[in-house]
Amino acid sequence: MPKNSKISVIQKIASQANQTFQNIPSSGNNADSKVFVEQQTELVSLLSQITAEDLNIAPPKKLSAASPSAPVTYMHICETDAFSMGVFLLKPGASIPLHDHPGMNGMLKVLYGKVDIRCYDKLDEAAGAEAEHERQGEAVSRAVLRSSGQFTAQSGPCVLSPAKDNLHEIDAVDGPAAFLDILAPPYGPDDGRDCHYYKVLQTAGRKEQSEEDEVWLLEIPQPDDFWCGGEPYPGPQVSV
Repeated sequence: MPKNSKISVIQKIASQANQTFQNIPSSGNNADSKVFVEQQTELVSLLSQITAEDLNIAPPKKLSAASPSAPVTYMHICETDAFSMGVFLLKPGASIPLHDHPGMNGMLKVLYGKVDIRCYDKLDEAAGAEAEHERQGEAVSRAVLRSSGQFTAQSGPCVLSPAKDNLHEIDAVDGPAAFLDILAPPYGPDDGRDCHYYKVLQTAGRKEQSEEDEVWLLEIPQPDDFWCGGEPYPGPQVSV
C-alpha cells in the first residue's frame, strides 16, 4: 500500500474486528475479558463512524414492488475464521425473520433507512422448570424479549452476544434500508453454528421483578417468503 494512501474506515473496521474476535475470552478469564471489552469498545467506536457513502452505497432510486428479485440481498466484504462482514440491503417492507446466532457475537450498523429490531434470548433450564416443552410434537422454547427499538444511520451499532440479544428479527420501516453486519465467528453448520428460524407463539407472561416479557418460541423452517440474494460490493476492498 502506498505511503500516502489513506486507510479506509471499512479497512480499519475489518482490522479491528479481526483483532477483537481472534481471541474471544474463555469463561472465567477476567484478564482476557478486560482486553476483549476494550477491543470491542474500539470496534463499536469505529462502526459508529461508518456511512453509506464510505462504501459507495446509496438507496435505490427506482423501486418495483412487483419485482421477483429477493426481498433481501447481501454484499460480501470479507470472511476469516474469526469473523465475517458484509452489507444487508432490505427492500421496502422486507423483513429478516426471527433467527439465532449460536455461540456467536455480532454487530449491526444501519447505513441508510430505518429498521425495527426486536431481540430475544432463550431461557435455560435453570431459569424455569418449563424452559422447553413439547407442543403437539413440536419443540417449543421459553424466551424473553430483551429489547425492541428503531435504528437509523444516526444510531449507534446494535450488539449481540452468545448470552444477550442473540435472537433477533429485523424489519425495514418506511422504505428501503441497509446495514453493515459483523458476525464472529461466522455461521458454520459443521461447527454447530447453523441458523435457526423461530415464530413467536404467544406471550408467556412477565418475569418476576422485571420489565421483560416472556414468550414461547417455535422453531420453524426458513419462511417461504424470505430468501436472500447476492450483489457485488462496490466499496473499498479490505485485507485481513
